[in-house]
Amino acid sequence: MVEVFKTNVRARRHAQRLLTQIHETFARYRANFDLEDCDKILRIEARSGGVQAAELIDLLHLAGFQAEVLPDEE
Repeated sequence: MVEVFKTNVRARRHAQRLLTQIHETFARYRANFDLEDCDKILRIEARSGGVQAAELIDLLHLAGFQAEVLPDEE
């Protein structure tokens, strides 16, 4: 399952730090940022099961950033 988040992360160093935290906290996730996108996208892919969106948003909030789930485009 893939979940896409809109964030306010702008700096690559912050993105790298957050990716490290995400991978340490959620070992079954693959994560990456697209800071070139106007929404500063964070993409999360769960290798098994679903993405725990609320917990991920909390992790970003604790680090001083905002995140919200983007709705699926269908």
